Amino acid sequence: MSSLNPPTDTMSKGPSQIRYMDTASAYDLWSQVYDTDGNFLQALDTIEMSSLLPNFLRQIRPPKPWKIVDLGCGTGRNTLSLLKIPDTSIIGLELSPKMMEVAHARVEKELEQLHKSDRCRSIELKLFDMVEQRHPPDCAMETDAIISTLVLEHVPTEAFFKTAFQILKPDGVLLVTNMHSDMGNISQAGFLDPKSGEKIRPQSYAHSVEDVVTEAKKQGFALEGDGKEVDRSNGMVCNVLSES
Repeated sequence: MSSLNPPTDTMSKGPSQIRYMDTASAYDLWSQVYDTDGNFLQALDTIEMSSLLPNFLRQIRPPKPWKIVDLGCGTGRNTLSLLKIPDTSIIGLELSPKMMEVAHARVEKELEQLHKSDRCRSIELKLFDMVEQRHPPDCAMETDAIISTLVLEHVPTEAFFKTAFQILKPDGVLLVTNMHSDMGNISQAGFLDPKSGEKIRPQSYAHSVEDVVTEAKKQGFALEGDGKEVDRSNGMVCNVLSES
């Protein structure tokens, strides 16, 4: 595992100036255009989740009601799909206050479109920093399942899997998607700030698949089947893990 960027809030020179920021601040800025800036990896993740999520839900241990945590829910890109699971409580945890504001608005709008019988039992969104805060919100504890997409690249693997293990029930399941380290070693998450023209980059780590699986097992998880690599040229990897 290696951190890819220099100290936070610094500038580098090039064709476009790059500003490196702490993750929360970077995503606060990104929230303004996150759902509209045409990010390729987000689009690929959304496509993959259309098949990954139904398969993942079949691995959650019965019976209902379930609790599912969207760990690093961002603007609610995947949370919206979870709203359509009846007899389930949904918890969204997010680092960035501004991303959370967007998620709140999107969730409220989506719930207005869903009939009561076709939606989850409840939805709760909470701010949470898995690196700085030792204890996750009480509402997230004893969850049946966690999804976490394109989050791990911003967090040390130890902090990520410790948090996931804390909040999962025994035999709970965790779905993780992440930027592949082959892509992470040559690129990073980020966006072009339309106001300043700067490229904004948050803290990033190039976790290899091996590093992720090793740390997951160390923290008490077992890999369900083989980690799925979605064409390395496309830059994403997906894993389903369960508490062992």
